[in-house]
Amino acid sequence: MSIRKENPKIDFVSNEHEILEFWEKNQIFQKLVSQNSEGEKWSFLDGPITANNPMGVHHAWGRTLKDLYQRYKSMNGYQLRYQNGFDCQGLWVEIEVEKELGIKSKKEVEELGIEKFVKLCKDRVKKYSDIQTEQSKRLGYWMDWENSYYTMSDENNYAIWGFLKKLFNEEKIYRGTDVVPWSGRSGTSYSQMEIIEGRKLTVHKGVFVKFPLKDKKNENILIWTTTPWTLSSNIAVAVNKKINYAKIQLADKSIYYVAETNLKYQRLNKEFTEKKNWIDGVPKLKTLDQIFKERGGYEVIEVLKGEDMVGWTYEGPYDHLEPQQTAGGYPNINQDVKEGELTPIQCHIVIDGGKDSEGQDMVVEGEGTGIVHMAGGCGSIDNKICKKEGFVEISPIDNQANFIDGFDFMAGLNVTDPDTASKIIQDLKDRNFLLYAEDYPHIYPHCWRSGDELVFKQVDEWYINMDWRNRIKDVVSDINWIPEWGEDREHNWLDNMGDWMISKKRFWGLALPIWTFEDGSFYVVGSKKELKDLSVEGWEEFEGNSPHRPWIDHVKIKHPDSGLIGTRIPDVGNPWLDAGIVPFSTLNYFEDKKYWNEWFPADFITECFPGQFRNWFYSLLAMSSFLEDKAPFKTLLGHALVKAEDGQEMHKSAGNAIWFDDAAEKMGVDVMRWMYTRQNVENNLLFGYDKADEVRKRLISFWNIYSFFCTYASLDDFKPHSEKIDKNDLTLLDKWIISKANLLIKDSTVHYDHFEADKLVKKVELFIDDLSNWYIRRNRRRFWKSENDKDKFVAYQTLYDVLLSLIKLLAPILPFITERMYLNISKDDPNENHASIHLSPYVGHDEEKIDMDLLKKVETLKKVIESGRAARKKANIKVRQPLSNLKIYEKDSTLTEFILSQQQLILDELNIKTISIMTSLKDMGSFIIKPNFKILSSKFEEDMQTVVKYISTLDQYDVMEKYLSNQQIASDKFDIIKEDVIVQIQGHEKEEAFFSNDVIVSINTEIDESLAAEGLIRELIRHVQVMRKEADFNVDDRIILSGNLSDEIKNAVTSHKEYFMNEILCVDIVESLDNSDYNSLFKYKSEKFDILIKKKL
Repeated sequence: MSIRKENPKIDFVSNEHEILEFWEKNQIFQKLVSQNSEGEKWSFLDGPITANNPMGVHHAWGRTLKDLYQRYKSMNGYQLRYQNGFDCQGLWVEIEVEKELGIKSKKEVEELGIEKFVKLCKDRVKKYSDIQTEQSKRLGYWMDWENSYYTMSDENNYAIWGFLKKLFNEEKIYRGTDVVPWSGRSGTSYSQMEIIEGRKLTVHKGVFVKFPLKDKKNENILIWTTTPWTLSSNIAVAVNKKINYAKIQLADKSIYYVAETNLKYQRLNKEFTEKKNWIDGVPKLKTLDQIFKERGGYEVIEVLKGEDMVGWTYEGPYDHLEPQQTAGGYPNINQDVKEGELTPIQCHIVIDGGKDSEGQDMVVEGEGTGIVHMAGGCGSIDNKICKKEGFVEISPIDNQANFIDGFDFMAGLNVTDPDTASKIIQDLKDRNFLLYAEDYPHIYPHCWRSGDELVFKQVDEWYINMDWRNRIKDVVSDINWIPEWGEDREHNWLDNMGDWMISKKRFWGLALPIWTFEDGSFYVVGSKKELKDLSVEGWEEFEGNSPHRPWIDHVKIKHPDSGLIGTRIPDVGNPWLDAGIVPFSTLNYFEDKKYWNEWFPADFITECFPGQFRNWFYSLLAMSSFLEDKAPFKTLLGHALVKAEDGQEMHKSAGNAIWFDDAAEKMGVDVMRWMYTRQNVENNLLFGYDKADEVRKRLISFWNIYSFFCTYASLDDFKPHSEKIDKNDLTLLDKWIISKANLLIKDSTVHYDHFEADKLVKKVELFIDDLSNWYIRRNRRRFWKSENDKDKFVAYQTLYDVLLSLIKLLAPILPFITERMYLNISKDDPNENHASIHLSPYVGHDEEKIDMDLLKKVETLKKVIESGRAARKKANIKVRQPLSNLKIYEKDSTLTEFILSQQQLILDELNIKTISIMTSLKDMGSFIIKPNFKILSSKFEEDMQTVVKYISTLDQYDVMEKYLSNQQIASDKFDIIKEDVIVQIQGHEKEEAFFSNDVIVSINTEIDESLAAEGLIRELIRHVQVMRKEADFNVDDRIILSGNLSDEIKNAVTSHKEYFMNEILCVDIVESLDNSDYNSLFKYKSEKFDILIKKKL
């Protein structure tokens, strides 16, 4: 079967559907798995995709990286597991089900019924895991789709039980009371790792509130807060002992204490000016100075240190309410404190804020007043400080974030409702506690899935004591982090994290295997078997169901030691437990240790970096460190985010989100994969259709090379390796492109092995440009000529070998287009008998064919030609206009000899008649040596002007000699090197010179009558070639031409007739032409001439 001629225009999308059908029909993936079944194992661990919605284009970046590295390894004969993962459990699924049902609260879920709700969650996961499977197939993501793992599976859940059991046995699990982020809508808490994900810009009411000092008539400390609702629960205020505080008196004789620096501090000035982290419509914030002046002015009557204020007592704005007067706190009374009859009012003391765990001051100057209101039941940091001081706590809200009874008009109000803040502000104003209120924009925690605002609430939760974090840190350094700063980021998280909160008060998720007993003890069950052995009630209701709520809730157990009967806690687990256990659950750690050892640790994982240091990466590392004291993976490749083309976040609400299906069917997944692969993983990818068009052009260049080859190979019935080729049969450019191809292949294995596909793609793009714009363009006549001689076969074989290597090299990245190319061009190759390119081995390089000296010499030729073109552009002379002479400055005799031996290539490329090699810089023109101010200013600072004058005194030719030889330019007065100067060149009269990349050339710009005529004929050739293309003629179609040409044009045609007709494939020029196929106007010297062409049948 001969090579098939291809359409020059490729439809990427249609081709991809054809290839998908080909793969399915011929079971290519299954053949690959079988083919490599005895190969060396390479273990890839897939981070599970959340099976909750269709894929977006952001998912496709990571899945492309996963697929391409697996394809590369498979082409090298490695055996892989190909197991995809689906993340199934958690609040993100629950929220979407609630939306479908119109449910707005946790209470409504309970009214619906937990069993029905959980089944709907399972159904949703199944629906979208099926959708994502088909989308992943469309991407070309090869996985064993019949063997995907699901984090909701019994295997995964029971594996977590085993992990928690080991923690329990080592006394690392505990129940604790803490103030944590809480969602009133979802009725659950959020862990330290989750809260960071949901921080977003919002506007709150910022209030300046006065707390009257006791025993200091008409004196107040001034506090500022953006959560007015927490004032109901104020316990204390904190200052910084070392800060200066101003005692100021207003016109009404009232006195306030604030940090001195804060008075004129320009609050959020940068954010307002640059409109970054700012919300439209919010006015510029006022300084304290302005606020006080608007109230009649003020004077500073004393400055004192914060330590002088410590111990002062004050009155809170809600001391008249029951919670502030209740001993032991409210509503949860601390019995130890109650015995001393300590009330919140008695805790109203000015304290030293101290320092945090990193040694930073808790109270700082700047925003606010420098005096911090502390509400121990409403803030995590406040809670720690108040506990340290032995204070009581007030926890004012219920599970829906509504005020509980005892808070007067606030009872029943939701604290995240803006109306609640307005009512509190009005109350403070009415009772003369409010000084000033404002709209304040800032980043605040929100639920990372539902988007609702979080509050801080006192709750009982279950934790893992992380006092063994050093075991995790020990294995972090065993990992190859890409980018390498990932290691520092992970260590930073481990250094500052708290204990791991693992419980959630929800419905769909890991049912924590913790049973509690009436004596206050608890027991962790480690397996299904242990549960059955301990069960005394409810096993029948549970048997046959998954270990989820509500079925698991029926089971009661007998404590193996005390004999007491216990019930399971209603909490479900943190979903990162689900994903962190997969190196153990999917590899049968608890059932088949031999199999686990064969595939653990994973050789490679890749996921999006932001957030995963404290989520999946952390949970993987923690669970593996505790179970085995080993890193769960060897190499981690992290990538940044996918954003819209303008750099904005992609959101449905913003109308800029692009769904995977839409992108795949509009731009094609090969284009998408190229876009993903060429992106530096450290930088966010700006994704959009305009960006895709830029990438498509690069792939079209690749296709054009292939299409060109197929067109002529089909025409001449080329058969690969049908003739023997001797090294002496190769032209210089044959040897050059073969050398470049082998160097690229050599580099490709390094880049693939080091997970640097982006670097490889950029090299491939340069190679494609060289192959197309240098090798093929310079050799096209070898393919065009009619005689099938040895030289023509050598050209075909060279291009075939290079193209086949390039196709194989790119197969992991562009699986669709390379499949089509391979199946067409390789079918007559006796060395290629594979049913698919993905069943063929990866291409190897031949070290003997890499000629670095030749590559360097040809690169010099290219630089000369590029500089010559630049000189033409500078002189505003088109390349189609022949010129008489090109001067090249070159003192290296070896390079000179090479340039002269290849001068025909330079003459052809630049349309020049002769070349002259110059060894004196004076023959090239004059040089202008300018100071590089950008470098000199930082290097010499105050001496810069002296240096500039000094540079102006240097001899231009002496500077250039040293510049070109990389010598120090001057050292007598100042050390001047080549980077310190900028060089420009001015050619001699009637010459245009150009200098770049250490290459100096000069063209003769005089054009005589003969050169002008030749330039005219080249313009005419180009015009006819454009006509052929617009008429949709084939590249090998012959034509007949006619036209009403001027005498000047006719004379030019006559003088260059043979050249003219060969270039346009013209067999005859006639006076007139009836029924032409195409006609066009040729413009020359302000005149227009009709030209007609007709295909010769």
